[in-house]
Amino acid sequence: MIWCVEDDASIRDIEVYALKSAGLDARGFEDGSSFLKALEAEVPTLVVLDVMLPGVDGMELLRRMRESARLKAVPVIMATARDAEIDKIQGLDTGADYYLTKPFGVLEFVSCVKAVLRRCETPKAPRELRLDGLVMNPDERTVTVDDKSVQLTYKEFELLRLFLANPGIAFTRDQLFSRVWGEDFVGETRTIDTHILTLRQKLGSYGERIHTIRNVGYRLEGNVHES
Repeated sequence: MIWCVEDDASIRDIEVYALKSAGLDARGFEDGSSFLKALEAEVPTLVVLDVMLPGVDGMELLRRMRESARLKAVPVIMATARDAEIDKIQGLDTGADYYLTKPFGVLEFVSCVKAVLRRCETPKAPRELRLDGLVMNPDERTVTVDDKSVQLTYKEFELLRLFLANPGIAFTRDQLFSRVWGEDFVGETRTIDTHILTLRQKLGSYGERIHTIRNVGYRLEGNVHES
């Protein structure tokens, strides 16, 4: 079930109708309070979350989800008219998986939701990937840096998994879009750059292992071991 939290009734109705027309189960909420109440009884598959909500705003709702063991893995798409880069970075740093700027088209909206849902269905890989003190467990979806847990968003985790599984290989932004977001995803290439930026910051010194290849894209340097 996809939950759309949007105080504008006309936008909320369009979102829910578009998702249902695409064969997806969807439900709308007009404010953060009703959304939080529903979370007590059910965990959604994905949440489309407006930032500017009455009462508890979208950023605070996102923070609460990421702090909850039950909800921290639920993918979240932020939908807002605030398109400044600092707003996008704040949303991504808080744990959003994608930042959708209003106004957006119905086809773009549905395509984005489908891409995020598809990437949530990641095959289990019962092994660890190690780059010195950086350790990823794909099965448990955990990442540690020098034995300290690092919280990554869904997209950040998938980007790091791709890099660790292919050390020394340079990926173009288009390839990263295709492998992580999906071929039918509609977005801008700077989305990749923003996610790489936040991923580097969270990995500390290991973030420097992700090199920018001029006029190409990104590459992870180092010897990765599987165990």
